[in-house]
Amino acid sequence: MAEHVEHAAYPVGLRLSGRRVVVLGGGQVAQRRLPSLVAAGADVLLISPSAKPSVEAMADTGEIRWERRRYAPGDLADAWYALISTDDPDANAAASQEAEDRRVWCVRSDDAEAATAWTPATGRSEGVTVAVLTGRDPRRSAAVRDAIVEGLRDGTLAAPHHRARATGVALVGGGPGDPDLITVRGRRLLAEADVVIADRLGPRDLLAELPPHVEVIDAAKIPYGRFMAQEAINNALIEHARAGKSVVRLKGGDPYVFGRGMEELQALAEAGIPCTVVPGISSSISVPSAAGIPVTHRGVAQEFTVVSGHVAPDDERSTVDWSALARLRGTLVVLMGVENSGAIAATLIAHGRGAGTPVAVVQEGTTAAQRRVDATLGTLAETVRAEGIRPPAVIVIGDVVAVNP
Repeated sequence: MAEHVEHAAYPVGLRLSGRRVVVLGGGQVAQRRLPSLVAAGADVLLISPSAKPSVEAMADTGEIRWERRRYAPGDLADAWYALISTDDPDANAAASQEAEDRRVWCVRSDDAEAATAWTPATGRSEGVTVAVLTGRDPRRSAAVRDAIVEGLRDGTLAAPHHRARATGVALVGGGPGDPDLITVRGRRLLAEADVVIADRLGPRDLLAELPPHVEVIDAAKIPYGRFMAQEAINNALIEHARAGKSVVRLKGGDPYVFGRGMEELQALAEAGIPCTVVPGISSSISVPSAAGIPVTHRGVAQEFTVVSGHVAPDDERSTVDWSALARLRGTLVVLMGVENSGAIAATLIAHGRGAGTPVAVVQEGTTAAQRRVDATLGTLAETVRAEGIRPPAVIVIGDVVAVNP
């Protein structure tokens, strides 16, 4: 008797755009698989007496067609691909046989051995689709898929481009300081960069992970001679991009929250340099959160306001209406305000904010050196001096400071 040989599945990518796909059953399997079929442009027909709310919503919006009934012979006519996932074993077997007779590739959720196709664990990252099959071990497939996709996203899995890359500049918000809080897109762009121009407040630990060929430039140390520092940074971005380099401008927080990101984008636009902006997690929200402070809380604060404190309230350059801020009942978050914290507190009190208002100062938030010091508006200046608070620090003013037990 001939020995049975188990052959591996042959992997292939189906191009289903405009082609009919029949899905039998509107339960959890359909809920998971339909979005990918729709994204592939398939002409999806769902046949099922009922469906999960999210599946029903796809029919309501016209993404799929839904016939509210059970499977009937002939339903797979003109189909290119079938997904069988009903709770009726007899219907599944009959539909599977119809698929076999009509030579329609068929996936079965109840009996993978009876199917003619298996669904791989898939993931996507910047135009790359990863599909993993491990036979009868779907959990391992998912684990391998996740490891590959995560590596592609954060740059830990080297996947060099063999076609010419588009040069230009990416303004990347690095988040509040913890390297794990940069976005996956920001981390990937860092891994692909030729030149990184970094701020002091950016996630410095990420720079140590860069390959040795990457040129890392401290923005604070760019010589600027007759130029202002920002002008010199703009010029450096333009110079390296024009040299054909892929440049990342790594900034702390978000590029557009007191980060002068728009000034850099405008300079690049005037020079004809393409620029991508990658949002980052702002310290105005993340640092209070890391210190156990919600900037809003039901019944306590329905609003929060973020201001820069690098210019004192009595300075003619200040554009902040401090008297209006004092009248607000919500949370006030002050960035870059350590040096002027005393003047800020005195101004708010003078315009009506209670001296007993809770205040927290969080120094080097989200990093290993994070420190939280509590005070009141009336004691803020003395507390900052006594505790030796230094930048970077976020000042949170309002009753939310006292919410977390």
